[in-house]
Amino acid sequence: MSKSNIAKLKKDVSPFEKTNTKTSMKQIFNTLGPLLLLWYGAYLSLSVSYWLTLPLLVITAGFVVRTFIIFHDCCHQSFFKNRKANDILGTITGIITLVPYQQWKNSHNIHHASSSNLDKRGTGDMWIMTVDEYMEASIWKKIAYRFYRNPFVMLVLGPVAVFLIQYRFNVKGAKRKEKINTHVTNLGIVGLYAGLTVLIGWEAFLMIQGPVLLVSGMLGIWLFYVQHQFEETYFEHDEEWSYVQAAVDGSSYYKLPKVLQWVTGNIGFHHVHHLSPRVPNYNLEKAHNATPPLQKATTITVKTSLKSLNFRLWDEDRKEFISFKGLKQYKKNLRNNATNITRELNLENLEDVMSNKDDLRKVN
Repeated sequence: MSKSNIAKLKKDVSPFEKTNTKTSMKQIFNTLGPLLLLWYGAYLSLSVSYWLTLPLLVITAGFVVRTFIIFHDCCHQSFFKNRKANDILGTITGIITLVPYQQWKNSHNIHHASSSNLDKRGTGDMWIMTVDEYMEASIWKKIAYRFYRNPFVMLVLGPVAVFLIQYRFNVKGAKRKEKINTHVTNLGIVGLYAGLTVLIGWEAFLMIQGPVLLVSGMLGIWLFYVQHQFEETYFEHDEEWSYVQAAVDGSSYYKLPKVLQWVTGNIGFHHVHHLSPRVPNYNLEKAHNATPPLQKATTITVKTSLKSLNFRLWDEDRKEFISFKGLKQYKKNLRNNATNITRELNLENLEDVMSNKDDLRKVN
């Protein structure tokens, strides 16, 4: 994409970066209000049947996700015009969603600045290894990576590890402001949970809050995962990497049913968000519809997004994700090519040929 096209694209999106205080306030009420009512309704339903409670808990988890979207906008200073107002609401919604505001804001900003950059992985993103990195890794690193990329670990154990454990601690090198905010968030969570436990008892509290946190955590991690790991996505090394291309080609348009789109705060328009993080969630769809180049972003649906569960490694040569099963075929092709080279050149040492991946790729 030329510099002139990039400038035009940013200019086309800029009108949608304006925050509407009235709309933001309305969103607070239609998100936090139902969340409180659903949580209380779930508590009342315990006296009837837990089978009645469970559907309410799933819906409640959806509103926790929507609360996180508000938190997310506050991190980008796009929910209110006033920075302090964003910081205060961000901290409050961070307590509700168990995410420290300053810590997450800092790591997420790094994610935006380095998304799809193969040389700047490791902060605010999910662990992705290239085929070469995996093949050259130690056996223990391969085992750890396979464990991490297992869907059960990623979507069930992952939310517990991240939201309940990881976010409770400050990262190495965190500044004073970030450290204080993490402590404030932790104290807020302890106070909120202790108060609810005193009011309704620890058993009722766990029966409600446990499933809500698990389901909302699963949904949150899934959204983050699938919106960057899909067919025809974009990854490049630093010298070839482009911020705009990473936004438009490296972030998907997750086309969800209208109800789910509303619950998830339009975050499915992830390509728009990555192009311009200052666009509030309620303007993302408008920006997408008004900007033809953005409509060319890769579109995935609930059905097609399930394919990403098989994506394990990034193949730099073919610019696509492959599964661990696909890696076996990749290795087989390399070995066959190595055999052909040894025959053509009358070489005796197959391993020497196997170690020269560039020659093998040329043949392949």
